[in-house]
Amino acid sequence: MNNNKDKNQDQKPKGQLNTFARFSGLGFQMIAIIGIGSFIGVKLDEKYPNKHSLYTIILSLISVILAIVFIIRRIIAASKDDK
Repeated sequence: MNNNKDKNQDQKPKGQLNTFARFSGLGFQMIAIIGIGSFIGVKLDEKYPNKHSLYTIILSLISVILAIVFIIRRIIAASKDDK
């Protein structure tokens, strides 16, 4: 009976570590999505100048929305896998 408690205690930190490892890269992916979108916007504004840097603003906003949607979908998929 004592062995069962030890096994359950070993599995809990391992499960938490797996969850942490699974989600630790999401922040970097989010930064990459937003960074790429903003970079493309800046380059378009350099090539096609306008008064308010609209390409940078629009692509930055779109990339933030895409990053949030990406993160939400990954979290939903992970929660389905855990069940």
